[in-house]
Order: sequence, then structure tokens, then C-alpha cells
Amino acid sequence: MFDLVSILLSLVVFLFLLNNFFDNKRNVYKNFPPGPRPLPLIGNLHNMLMRRQKPHLIFREIAKEYGPVFSLRMGSEKIVILCGYEAVKEALVNYADEFSERPVIPMMNEVSKGHGMIFSQGENWKVMRRFTLSTLRDFGMGKKTIEAKINEESDSLIEVFESYKGKPFDNQTIMNSAVANIIISILLGSRFEYNSPSLLKLMKLMNENLRLLSSPLALLFNAFPSVLRWIPGSHKQVFKNALEMKDFFTETFVKYREELDMNDQRNLIDAFLVKQKEEKPAPQIFFHNENLLSLLSTLFGAGMETTSTTLRWGIMLMMKYSQIQKNVQEEIDRVIGSAQPLAEHRKQMPYTDAVIHEIQRFGNIAPTTIPHATAQDVTFRGFFLPKGTHVIPVLSSVLQDTAYFAKPYDFYPEHFLDSDGKFVKNEAFLPFSAGRRSCAGETLAKMELFLFFTRLVQKFTFEPPPGVEVDFTPNSGISTSPLAHKICAFPREQVSA
Repeated sequence: MFDLVSILLSLVVFLFLLNNFFDNKRNVYKNFPPGPRPLPLIGNLHNMLMRRQKPHLIFREIAKEYGPVFSLRMGSEKIVILCGYEAVKEALVNYADEFSERPVIPMMNEVSKGHGMIFSQGENWKVMRRFTLSTLRDFGMGKKTIEAKINEESDSLIEVFESYKGKPFDNQTIMNSAVANIIISILLGSRFEYNSPSLLKLMKLMNENLRLLSSPLALLFNAFPSVLRWIPGSHKQVFKNALEMKDFFTETFVKYREELDMNDQRNLIDAFLVKQKEEKPAPQIFFHNENLLSLLSTLFGAGMETTSTTLRWGIMLMMKYSQIQKNVQEEIDRVIGSAQPLAEHRKQMPYTDAVIHEIQRFGNIAPTTIPHATAQDVTFRGFFLPKGTHVIPVLSSVLQDTAYFAKPYDFYPEHFLDSDGKFVKNEAFLPFSAGRRSCAGETLAKMELFLFFTRLVQKFTFEPPPGVEVDFTPNSGISTSPLAHKICAFPREQVSA
């Protein structure tokens, strides 16, 4: 009995001292943002794991008590959270350079090893981002060439929708495939049939990882990587899936290297391999195989998932709000008729433009953008953030900021229309984030959303299956996607403009 009491007393003293140690470590900087008191060892992980909510909802709840800039501790890692348009915009735009780095996130570091663009740092990030932006532009981003590819892909998509003859079907794989083919045409210079085993496998691996990256084990791995590395679980599947994707892209670029013509670059892989040859005979500092593999994997995932998910939300919203769908169709009939939609039509279609913006805002696809880190010591809103501070801007708190959106939790296209029905910009519309780390494919995504959405609503009227209520409950995952559901696509009579 005495031994048990001694052990318990020793444990209490140990935890007390440990807690004081972490509190002291946490308060080295007296002006560091405040936040809920952390527990020994685990920090504020209990706040994240014990509530059945997505992290962005927990962050916004805590912000009500501590304000738009506060801190949490995940294990021993101190993290600063930014909520609301004013705080997020000030950090990412007004202090763009200071908040331009990426923290080392153990799960993502295990996958990318700091290579590529999205999770890389320093000069490697700058070189890879410059290369990606220039290459995306070279292969059609924002130009007629990519517009034609999107419209061709729309033809294939419409054929598949028509094949169901108004009967209910699940559109996830179909939408993923159509959107994936656009980024694949840039990366590989080709497209896949929707039933291609290679495409289906790539999409399965990517979608599974997006779901698993929000699992409790992933959160724990990021807090305690040295311990969780040896324990089986869903985090291991993430690494296995990422390796399979790399193997696919390795086989592809090895084949392309054999066929490379320095004077005829067919795709992003060719453009990278040309840069690789130009970098030789000096040691390959930036254009090495690991950077290429990481670029291909992340660009494929980013180029497929967010846009296809936004389009799926769009179809669901049209099923729910039939009058809004009818209004869009009337504008399409008036401006385009039965002709093929073009990017230039957007300026003549303020209502459709407003609806697409509102789909993005309401869909809230990336509620917490990829974390940032401070590139140098910075004093922000009176708080001192040392170099390397892990920072999470909560984009859902921007897209639903009550100071900028009259009905933040409703689907309300009037957020982007004035009293005369003209389109108006809203500065708090930041679905692609902002600043130095904003989405490199924003221009491409905007064109895809307009052309795919307009073409689908031009050709079909969308309704839920008989007796089924449209459910906007989001799925689990790091992105906000709809739950599995079925749609009915009824062909429309075509009208001449």
C-alpha cells in the first residue's frame, strides 16, 4: 500500500513539474498569443480529440474566448491560430513575407521530405513555385488552349451523365475523373478514359489520403512522430498510398526521359527534365527527381480534388434550390443559348458568376488552409511570434465572417450581387487563400469551375432522387466534401441565344 501511495505521489509531483516546465517553455516570449491551458505532454490535443468536430470549428469556438489570434500546443509544438478576415488578411497580405514559410509537419514531411512546392521551404520553394507558375502558363493556364481542353472534357462528361437517362447515380468518380484529366493533360500531356485502372487507382489513393490525414492518429503522429512512427495505424496507410503514387509517376517520367526532345516540350514533365539537363553537369540543386515526384503528386491532388468537390457541391445546391438553378439556366439561355460556353461569357453572366462564387464560399472546401510559418521574428497585433512559429489561418472563419457576409451560413448568391443585379467582388472571398502561398492553380480552377458548371446546368436540370432530401452534412477529411449521395440529371431542351 505504501509503495502504491509513493508511486502515485511521485507521479503527481512529476506531472506538476512537467506541467511547469512546459508552461515556462510556452511563456518564454511574454507577448506570445494566449490560449487555453495545455495539459502535460499532450498540450491541447484533448481539445481536438475529445470533441467530435472538425478542427476549424474548434478553432472558431476557442476564438470566441481568446480573440482572433490565439495559441494552442500540440504535444510540444506551439501553434498560432488566426480567425476572421481582418486577422488572416493582415498576416497573409500585409505581412506576406513574414508569414511566407511552411512549418515542418511530420506527416507531410514523411511523405514529401520537404521537396516539391506546397510543403517545401526557403529557396527550394521559390524555385519550384516559379517553375510551376511559368509552366502552367506555358501549357495553357488562362489561355484558349486549356479552355478548349476543358470544353472537350465537358463533352465526355455530358455523355456519361446522359447515359443514366435521368436515373439516380453517384457522380463522385465521374467528376473527379473529368477534372483530373485537365491537370493530367498538363502534367503528362494526355488524358485517361474514366474507367482507366490507372486513373481510378490514382484517385483512390489521393481520396483515401485526404480522408486519413484528418484522422486522430494523423493528429497524434504530428504531435509525437518519434513514438507513433513504430505503431501501426491509418498514418501508415498514408505513407503506403503516397509511395504508390510516386511509383506511378516514376514509371511515367522515366519513360518520358527516354523520349525527351529538348526542342519539343509536351508537358510539365518534359519541361522539368529540360531544366534538369540544363542544371547539369553541376550537382542538381533544385531540378532533381524527388522535387519532380513531389510536384507531380501534389499538383495532381490539388488540381483534382478541390475543383471536383466544388462542382459536386454546386450540383447538390442546384438540386436543393431549384429557383436558383432556373435563374442560372435563364441567364445561360439568354447569353449563350445552345452554343459552347467560353470564358469570355463570364463577364456577361453576373448571376451565374455570383452563384459560382457562392458555391465556393458555402462549400468551404479548405476550411483551414495549409499551415504557414513565420520566416523571421515578427510582432503581429502586439504579439511576438519568433521565427519558425507554426501558424494556421482558418479560411472558414473568413468565408463566414459576419462582418462581410449578410447570411454567412446560408446559400445566398446575393452576397456577390448589387441591387441592380451586377456582380460585385467581396474582399473576404479567399477560397484560394492569399499572399505568397496562395493557390498556384487559381486561374485554372476559376476557368474550370465556370466552364464545367455552366455547361452542366446548360445541358441538365438537376434533382434529387424521388423521396430523398438533399443533405449538406460534410464528410470527414482535411477538405470539406459532400457525403456519398446520388443525383438525377434530366436533359434540357436546348435554346438558341
